[in-house]
Amino acid sequence: MPPEWAPHARSWMAFPPANDTFGAQGSDTLSRARHAWVQVARTIARYEAVVVLADPADAGLAQAMLGSHITVHGVPLDDAWIRDSGPTFVHGSDGRVEAVDWIFNGWGAQDWAQWSNDEHVGERVAEFAGTPLHASALVNEGGGFHIDGRGTLLLTETVQLDPGRNPTATRRSVEAEMHDRLGTTHAVWLPRGLSRDYEEFGTRGHVDIVAAFTAAGSVLVHRQDDRHHPDYEVTRLIRASIEAAVDADGNDFTIIDVPAPTVIRHDDEFVDWSYINHYVANNVVILCAFDDPNDAVAAEILADAYPGRTIELVDARDIFAFGGGIHCITQQQPTTGPGLVH
Repeated sequence: MPPEWAPHARSWMAFPPANDTFGAQGSDTLSRARHAWVQVARTIARYEAVVVLADPADAGLAQAMLGSHITVHGVPLDDAWIRDSGPTFVHGSDGRVEAVDWIFNGWGAQDWAQWSNDEHVGERVAEFAGTPLHASALVNEGGGFHIDGRGTLLLTETVQLDPGRNPTATRRSVEAEMHDRLGTTHAVWLPRGLSRDYEEFGTRGHVDIVAAFTAAGSVLVHRQDDRHHPDYEVTRLIRASIEAAVDADGNDFTIIDVPAPTVIRHDDEFVDWSYINHYVANNVVILCAFDDPNDAVAAEILADAYPGRTIELVDARDIFAFGGGIHCITQQQPTTGPGLVH
């Protein structure tokens, strides 16, 4: 699997359908979700091609909101978190792009989730992309792991080993399958994710909101500095786990702390707002913004981490209100690899 900062052929997204998360057709909440997703899509489209899946009933509206320069495909959908329901693109041994189709079961068969349509999204994306599809027997989501492009795989114990996902799995079996599919050689297991992720509508610990590798080999780590927030201790536990680990080459990680927004509560609940849940595309980093003083701090950190890339701040408060961030609603398709035999 090439890292996220490798050249992309295009980005994939999904248009929020009417459901229990986003609200009914015509509702204010569904409108807010659609405008937030469209803002991300249109920002990415200034830098690379974007393809959006939309429920057939919504395809016309999606095309009108997105603009003619963004391709829309009508596909039955349950939800719009394509990082999780979509495939993971990799390079085959000849350098051609292929797709890994993990089993998707609604983040561990949660009571509120529906996935009869979304479990087929990986197949449909590969079909539209024209890439071979390889089915995995592992229940997994794209937000549940991160790779550094150098052989290291970052996982969370409460995701891949979740009884609702893979009840008979062990660390060894998960690592064997993921190394085989992704071409990685070394796994680092974090003990958990953020506090909100273990509430009713959480993913049970996705890594892409707490830690992310950079092209330089560093690890960006979410840091909550307010002692009144439950993630004050959680983020220090996560950081300590990374400090104690090494990468695939046996080297210590260079950790870059990225402070959380200064706001810790919204609508009487602790927030899980995080700048780690950004998306790296061609010549750009799409960074979550929260109308917070630390937006500028995070932008400076990301600019240093990704020299030469433009930092685009996009308001992500509505995306987080529905359960995720910018990384959760995007999925990269890499260009053909250098090993292609002509």
